[in-house]
Amino acid sequence: MGGAVVDEGPTGIKAPDGGWGWAVLFGCFVITGFSYAFPKAVSVFFKELMREFGIGYSDTAWISSILLAMLYGTGPLCSVCVNRFGCRPVMLAGGLLASLGMVAASFCGSIIQLYLTTGVITGLGLALNFQPSLIMLNRYFNKRRPMANGLAAAGSPVFLCALSPLGQLLQDHYGWRGGFLILGGLLLNCCVCAALMRPLEASRPGSGPGPQRPARRLLDLSVFRDRGFVIYAVAASIMVLGLFVPPVFVVSYAKDLGVPDTQAAFLLTVLGFIDIFARPAAGFITGLKKVRPYSVYLFSFSMFFNGFTDLTGSTASDYGGLVVFCIFFGISYGMVGALQFEVLMAIVGTQKFSSAIGLVLLLEAIAVLIGPPSGGKLLDATHVYQYVFLLAGAEVLTSSLVLVLGNFFCIKKRPEAAAEEGERHKPPADVRVDSREVEHFLKAEPEKNGEVVHTPETSV
Repeated sequence: MGGAVVDEGPTGIKAPDGGWGWAVLFGCFVITGFSYAFPKAVSVFFKELMREFGIGYSDTAWISSILLAMLYGTGPLCSVCVNRFGCRPVMLAGGLLASLGMVAASFCGSIIQLYLTTGVITGLGLALNFQPSLIMLNRYFNKRRPMANGLAAAGSPVFLCALSPLGQLLQDHYGWRGGFLILGGLLLNCCVCAALMRPLEASRPGSGPGPQRPARRLLDLSVFRDRGFVIYAVAASIMVLGLFVPPVFVVSYAKDLGVPDTQAAFLLTVLGFIDIFARPAAGFITGLKKVRPYSVYLFSFSMFFNGFTDLTGSTASDYGGLVVFCIFFGISYGMVGALQFEVLMAIVGTQKFSSAIGLVLLLEAIAVLIGPPSGGKLLDATHVYQYVFLLAGAEVLTSSLVLVLGNFFCIKKRPEAAAEEGERHKPPADVRVDSREVEHFLKAEPEKNGEVVHTPETSV
């Protein structure tokens, strides 16, 4: 199909870093908000579902778990679809699926049917929107990419703060069935965002046909030969084991300390409010000229900061201590959210990003299904919330050490090799070479240069 060829991303075109890219950024902001906030927002309907179907909380919690599992676990499928059909068609189909799942859920008569509609169908639709939106953002932004990633990632806390109260309002006025039906209509906005994802087109100087592009694999597994990608994937998988645990248990932790329900629920509001500002700020700082080459170390620091916050949060003995914990956790959580895909983009480059993100999300899906349940089992065995926070903190700290030590010991000689390569091919003194062109040449045409030589930015 022609769309598949265009969406491959012309190797000779420069990222606009603006223009229509701002519309793409807005679409990515909305898609990120729906993808990450929706599994949490539907939890406001759980008590109503428990009363109607006569089930327990663990049964309804599977709805959110299946949504997240579909969002992460279908990464390779999304990569294949994007590489075959292009970003825009895949996102349009995903928006329709997400809406169809929620509309069909409003007519369900059992919890199993809700698993299939809300969990599988809506989850798959959101996955088919989330991954292609990040791919398009990567193609439209280069110089301003860290800032763009931070602004797009801010959609998650913004939509969480909006969708949860909206869901409660819809349930109070229309019941859970009417609420699901209206939310299904809202998800059609994903199709509007898909329409914004206009493929970049390379300008042709002559009227003749352009150069033929080599066939592209539907799922490029060659990324596993990149040591930087392997280290990133291992570190990210370990990180996800503990990253989502504190937000799940902090409200129950507060109630266990005797905090009233309304004040305990306010902790998540504090966390989300801080997160809204932390993500764009982290993206702006990463985009600074002197900071961007060391973005991987900033990402490692953000993971270390998050893990250390979990460890100190385990010592909180009153409501004030938990508020302070949520403030610092919101800062570190926002930094991680803003940097995780920016670092992956810098490692693998534009051409392999669609396959790389799918494989990383698949690995993270396994960790998502292990992390919170393992924390719950530890709590059931000990009835001590501090141990849950200590376990989560240890896992995130371990991931930061894997990333920074793996980068230092496994990739540290790559810049030296790049310097030697530059000396051998050094141009005459009167010829000026744009460093961005060199970086693009090394990333876009690795076949002509043997093994790709990584700079500090493109290495983990």
